Amino acid sequence: MARYINITLEKRGVTCKALLHDDVAPRTAKAVWDALPLSGQVFHGKYARNEIYNLVPAFAPAEPGAENTTVTPIPGDVCYFTFTSNDLKTPSHGYEQDSETDSVRTVVDLAVFYGRNNLLLNGDSGWVPGNVFATIVEGLDEMAAACQDIWMGGARDETLTYSRAVDTDA
Repeated sequence: MARYINITLEKRGVTCKALLHDDVAPRTAKAVWDALPLSGQVFHGKYARNEIYNLVPAFAPAEPGAENTTVTPIPGDVCYFTFTSNDLKTPSHGYEQDSETDSVRTVVDLAVFYGRNNLLLNGDSGWVPGNVFATIVEGLDEMAAACQDIWMGGARDETLTYSRAVDTDA
């Protein structure tokens, strides 16, 4: 049976629905599903272009590893990345001093890609493949407009939340 998640920008009141890829990213889909709900401060992509994401502490009993990876996500892709907090401490990333990157720990980046021409190439570290674990099937246009508002209007005080969809009909 297909499983769906809701992805919400809380302050802007925008939600889209995504189909989990239990078929091609089963470990990642299971890890995310089992950890829901997950919320955190939203950020807009700096390198990848048309991306919003949040950073949450590692939640899987074991990291899922690479599956269904891409470095060229398309509109509607929902991706999972892992980093160490040291990866995020570089001055080019611009996270605030209180963003808890002082100790080395695993951080999960959950990202939504809302437009075309994305390339996961970071000037500090090179290629950054992500696991595509879900695809937005409802509400992409509304989410893309809200993401553009984050880009132009700012991300401060906006929360990105991933939760289980109550209704499983797409």
